[in-house]
Amino acid sequence: MNFHLNTGPAVERTFDWEGINRQGLPVQGSMRAGGENQVMAMLRRQGVQTSKVSGQAPAKGVEIKPVDIALFTRQLSTMLQAGVPLLQCFDALGRGQRNPRFARLLANIRADVETGAALSMALGRHAPYFSPLYCSLVAAGEAAGRLDLLLERLAVHLEKTEAMKSKLRAALTYPTAVVLVALVVMAVIMIFVIPAFESVFTSFGAQLPAPTLWVMQTSAFFVSWWWLVLGLSGLGLWALWRAWQQSALLQAKLDRALLRLPVFGPLLQKACIARWTRTLSTMFAAGVPLMEALDAVAGTAGNSVYAVATAGIQRQVSDGVSLNRAMAETAVFPAMLLQMCSIGEESGALDHMLAKAAGFFEDEVDQQLASLASLLEPFIIVTLGVLIGGIVVAMYLPIFQLGQVS
Repeated sequence: MNFHLNTGPAVERTFDWEGINRQGLPVQGSMRAGGENQVMAMLRRQGVQTSKVSGQAPAKGVEIKPVDIALFTRQLSTMLQAGVPLLQCFDALGRGQRNPRFARLLANIRADVETGAALSMALGRHAPYFSPLYCSLVAAGEAAGRLDLLLERLAVHLEKTEAMKSKLRAALTYPTAVVLVALVVMAVIMIFVIPAFESVFTSFGAQLPAPTLWVMQTSAFFVSWWWLVLGLSGLGLWALWRAWQQSALLQAKLDRALLRLPVFGPLLQKACIARWTRTLSTMFAAGVPLMEALDAVAGTAGNSVYAVATAGIQRQVSDGVSLNRAMAETAVFPAMLLQMCSIGEESGALDHMLAKAAGFFEDEVDQQLASLASLLEPFIIVTLGVLIGGIVVAMYLPIFQLGQVS
């Protein structure tokens, strides 16, 4: 009885090779293959006699960030528009790259393209760095013969997306830092300062005011059980994070709750709409069909509410409903965007109108971010002043009762 073990296709890796070509000249390069034997066989068919084949070691260097991908897209677009061949673009970008990990990534993509693979396919093999949306736009550019223009539009899309993310992070950094410092200060007061006051007040022998007693009892609890408070807080945050990762229902509830926050809700809503509209505009400008564009747009808004809405729009559009009407029935898009979509559909310039709408919402986000700091700063100062000032006042109240000591 014969048994056949189906191991499936070999996992491709990148190999460095050295050899001698048909002219007797030394050559070297890198290639993706399932093993060293496959590399040698492929090079033999190209007339190269290999002398050394070795697998690439994991590249060292800092992590590749989305902003690096945006810069790479801009540089590649500029070089292609200047008439530089694609392989030479990767050579130049690889030589100018300071991050060894990114340089290795570019070398692997170049090796795939050199063996005849399409650029979109070569990029798709590195999914952690290049999203399906990115690869779809590159494939559309290759099919239409407008790769340089599509890369330029993709670079604009990535740059605007990263700029909005950085502005959101910058707007939240200051209040987060102030709150963390305030929590540290309050912890120091509760654990070290209040017990010192307590020993002094005990020697007075007078009846302490209720606020002072409450602060001292709270301090005694923190001194005795600080490890339990920290442990339960950390465990609760970790459990919430794990549940959020594994439960789509919890993600949907949290996303809906975020959009209903008093100050941050409208800001997050406009940021999601701007990202959703910008992505759909870029896909339309690339000539991607509407149904395929909605597939790619569903996960780009960063909120499950808009992902569910996009799925509903896709179903209705497939039934023959116009995009404007399908968006209106989801009840998550503002009237101005619906009006601009209606005008774009009637005039045949939907991509242009979506780009205009995206720019409008991006400006709205910028203005709200600018006013957010001026709105949050006095609120944080008043809140911290009440908390820390209340503790200070509570601890100084017994001093005014020194005359009651017998």
